[in-house]
Amino acid sequence: MEMTMSVQEHNQRKARSYKLILLFAMLSMFMMFAGLTSAYLVSSSRKDWIHTMIVPPAFTISTVLIILCSVAIHLAKKAIQKDNRKDTTMYLLTTLVLGIAFVFFQFKGFSQVVQMGYYFTGNGSSVTSSFLYVLTILHLAHLFAGMISLLIIIYNHFKQKYNSTQSTGIELGAMFWHFLDFLWVYLFLFLYFVK
Repeated sequence: MEMTMSVQEHNQRKARSYKLILLFAMLSMFMMFAGLTSAYLVSSSRKDWIHTMIVPPAFTISTVLIILCSVAIHLAKKAIQKDNRKDTTMYLLTTLVLGIAFVFFQFKGFSQVVQMGYYFTGNGSSVTSSFLYVLTILHLAHLFAGMISLLIIIYNHFKQKYNSTQSTGIELGAMFWHFLDFLWVYLFLFLYFVK
């Protein structure tokens, strides 16, 4: 019994360490985006800043999709904590599909920005459209990391590595997806309201 407790304590300590590392990583990522949005605010006083540029409608759809991603992975975490493998599978796959749909609508949003006449580089570009491009592409880069981690979680789930007593991988994945959700909602609202 003592041996079992020491293994459990070791696993709990390991899980806490992983969560702490992830929290530090998320904090540093957020600080980077906070710096970029601060630069955006400072740059908006420039004479060549475009105050009439609107956030593309596809970004609104992608905002709804990433919020649904967050809900789905939260439900996956709750399901595995109850040893409900069937629901865990369904919610993990739902998160994956919604994540892919989010990426699709992000690229659709880029094409809508170009259709409005705002280019990201070259002669037709502006500081405003370049900021939009940098903020969204950086978020997409982090989202791709989230997609890779989600694929690893799904793979491990099918290998039956998670259960009610060992759900650290899904918990870490859920933390990161909630962070991605929060970050995108922050960026979307920032771009929508700050002109």
